[in-house]
Amino acid sequence: MDESKVQAQRREHDENATRERAAILGVQYLDTRNFEKDIALVDGILSIEEMYKGRLIPLVRGSESDAYQFGITTQTPQSLVTRMRRDYNDRGLNAEFNMISGSAFKLFMNRYDPPKQVVYDDITIAKEGDSDTIGEVSRTLNSVGSEQVFDYLIDQADRLGASDIHIENMRDRIRIRMRVDGALHPVADLERDRYRIVMGTLGSRANISSAAEEPQSGHMQKEIAREDSVHLLNLRVETVPTMYGQDAVLRLFNFDETLLNLDRLNIPDRQRAEIDEIISHPRGMVLMVGPTGSGKSTTLYSMLNALNTPDRKLITLEDPIEYGLTGISQIPINTTKGHNFAEGLRSVLRQDPDVVMVGEIRDQDTAKTAIQASITGHLVLSSFHANSTSAAFSRMIDLVGQNPIFSSAVRLIIAQRLVRRLVDETKEEYEPDEATRQWVKTVLKDLPESYELPDLDTFKLWRPVPSEDAPFGYKGRVVIMEQMVVTEKVQAFLRGDKGEVHAEVIEKAAREDGLITLQQVGVLAALRGETTIEEINRVI
Repeated sequence: MDESKVQAQRREHDENATRERAAILGVQYLDTRNFEKDIALVDGILSIEEMYKGRLIPLVRGSESDAYQFGITTQTPQSLVTRMRRDYNDRGLNAEFNMISGSAFKLFMNRYDPPKQVVYDDITIAKEGDSDTIGEVSRTLNSVGSEQVFDYLIDQADRLGASDIHIENMRDRIRIRMRVDGALHPVADLERDRYRIVMGTLGSRANISSAAEEPQSGHMQKEIAREDSVHLLNLRVETVPTMYGQDAVLRLFNFDETLLNLDRLNIPDRQRAEIDEIISHPRGMVLMVGPTGSGKSTTLYSMLNALNTPDRKLITLEDPIEYGLTGISQIPINTTKGHNFAEGLRSVLRQDPDVVMVGEIRDQDTAKTAIQASITGHLVLSSFHANSTSAAFSRMIDLVGQNPIFSSAVRLIIAQRLVRRLVDETKEEYEPDEATRQWVKTVLKDLPESYELPDLDTFKLWRPVPSEDAPFGYKGRVVIMEQMVVTEKVQAFLRGDKGEVHAEVIEKAAREDGLITLQQVGVLAALRGETTIEEINRVI
């Protein structure tokens, strides 16, 4: 769904809520959408300060025969409306009050009181060796007003589609880098005297101490305004003390439920069918594995959204809560204050949930509790730290032990990575050299026959071509998934039927049952022209 549709839906929700509130209060409701951008402003009746304070605006200047019309909001004091009506009556004039939405009030106030801002140049990501661009952005950042530098950084990171902002202290400067489409890019160098400004603002907003001598975690939100829309950005803040001050990493999450949808992840049909089949069952465990920033949370939340129906109760345990989801009970687990997932999980199971998401399985107690939940009528989703699906299964056996009762618990393990997507309009086809051709043949040699492959003696590959819109030739990312559906052959390892248990033998058994490895899935994506072999080797 595009941004304009999302904004229209939010506005519709605001108008409906205002209409209902007006009916309860017995006030006439007014939908201003058809005229709010074109109606002439009415000056000289109320001051800007009075409009802000009373949360109301003049709409029509009346006369002795016609009524003055005002738009009020749910936050306008009733005493103010009563007083204004009396004052106008005393002067022989009529005053009418219609209730408008908060969105309408903001739009009118932006016209009555346009924001007075200095416009700074947008940040441009520098190409390799491009010190001029870094110098230019550094000058811009160092010239941004003290209170605005932090807001400017976040706004620009959002505009670039960055997933992280890295603020790193050096001896003579502060380095700013941003991760865009999974790759870290230098952006600017701030003067050292800006450190206190940046950390002071970060400390007050994310509720962390700028003088702490230990790592800290914080959280903040910021509304980002674009030309005709506003969206909420969630930021997870992690700081660590270094030799020259506290380094900080800000992870950006676009607070938009409509984006958390399995249909938007472009998962290949075969793999999507496996996910849909597994999560349609009322019990079992689904594990997501992969490094930080590989999209595990987005995939898990998208599964939750797919399962979020009126006939199911969904509960999550998270440290911290990254997205707020409508209709789901989300419980924060603050592990830094001694809480743990296992205790929380035992508590929520008494709430009779159908689906439980555990933010992360980190220890034996949580692993055993989650598995017990998955074999007693609950669907359990969780993330886990491992490099591949077979390594995750092996590590799970280490945590819970070989146990016949647990053998049917784990239903699906997904190892996920994100690789940069080539821009279709500019990418360039080329003939790979013989070494690359042989390497691709070796990687794909055990692929099941049901997969359609191009002729491996004549296949072509693609390389990125930079453009003004995509300076590195990539835009967006492609999900690469290795999916292990836990078959009877793989369950045997958890039952204890197999003597030797380690990742290699588990992977061998799974491949015999159709497992396609991360590397194979990645190479297939490169053969389809979605990404490059270099990108697959960089990430996988």
